[in-house]
Amino acid sequence: MQKLTNSESNSIIVKNMIIRDAKQTLISLSRQFKAVAVVGPRQSGKTTLVKSVFKQLPYVNLENPDIRNFAINDTRGFIEQYKQGAILDEAQRVPELFSYLQQILDESNQPGKFIITGSNNFLLQENISQSLAGRVGYLFLLPFTSRELNLDTNLNKILHEGLYPPIYDQLVEPAKWYLNYIRTYIERDVRQIKNITNLHLFEKFLRLCAGRIGQLLNMSSLAIEAGVDSKTIASWIGVLEASFIIFRLQPHYVNFNKRLVKMSKLYFYDTGIVCSLIGIKNEQQLFLHHLRGSIFENFVITELIKNKYNKAEANNLYFWRDNSGNEIDIVCDNADNLLPVEIKSGKTITDEYFKSLNFWQRISGEKTGKIIYAGKNTQKRSNNITVLPWTKIHEVFDV
Repeated sequence: MQKLTNSESNSIIVKNMIIRDAKQTLISLSRQFKAVAVVGPRQSGKTTLVKSVFKQLPYVNLENPDIRNFAINDTRGFIEQYKQGAILDEAQRVPELFSYLQQILDESNQPGKFIITGSNNFLLQENISQSLAGRVGYLFLLPFTSRELNLDTNLNKILHEGLYPPIYDQLVEPAKWYLNYIRTYIERDVRQIKNITNLHLFEKFLRLCAGRIGQLLNMSSLAIEAGVDSKTIASWIGVLEASFIIFRLQPHYVNFNKRLVKMSKLYFYDTGIVCSLIGIKNEQQLFLHHLRGSIFENFVITELIKNKYNKAEANNLYFWRDNSGNEIDIVCDNADNLLPVEIKSGKTITDEYFKSLNFWQRISGEKTGKIIYAGKNTQKRSNNITVLPWTKIHEVFDV
């Protein structure tokens, strides 16, 4: 019998078994709202998901130049063809559509009439968000979770290869795929969002961002290294956020008689992109790399965010740090309580793992806490702190 390569095995796994965690949420939203917007980075599986769930709706790809030109030049005539609804893929390419959609949705009582996808965050575009306000349910779809793929063995391999669907359903080497993804993003998508003329400088800036994951975002320092001004850095950060390449984790401002850090921290939505940008070529290099701890932290935080987004829940995750250097990696703000979560990239549980949470319990009065680490065992400590292996990230918010 011929032995399958890892890529071939991954391809079979994805094609035969994967059901996205967000599927039931998408169905639920389509029963409550007249339209649903599914937004997320390119190649995160948006089209595959909506086409599989809404087989009864015609599919319209607005990346197609002929279709897009029709929609731009005769928007009313274009939308009249789909009075009964449709899937409008990459709808951000034709922003003129949204005002016409507003009228159609206002005149209809049919739920789930239009399914709109986009690799650009509509919520960040004021003219579009106003047209959709109150009429559309939002689902943010990020790349696979490790649970969706049932990946629970080689952590370094997952961190290095990332979780974008094409890595698992196409016979493509991760290094080549990410190189092409980054190049395509820079050359095409960046210019669509903002007229950036010096792509070389922007690519340098992108790599500098990758080297700063998990760090406080100091735009002045980044501007000096990138060779541009701070306003340009702020603009470029906005571009990366709008297209779901990076996100900023905001600080939590609960003040227990402490002066708090109020700068955000920088993370990427996928560690495969990070590894590609900083030149990590294989999992062996990652194991010894000085950023491995930050990359693991990035992985855990994005998995927690995916857990929220797949349920169409608000992202209520923050970090906490005072001016003395005391820090909690994640604070989940549940309104009536704060759940602190520490992230440790080591495989052996030590007393050092509990230092920050013990400090937090003393100053906050909160009685619980979670630790996610790179090992395999689960422990429940007497101070009501639970230690979870990375394979159980999805259990962090369980009571």
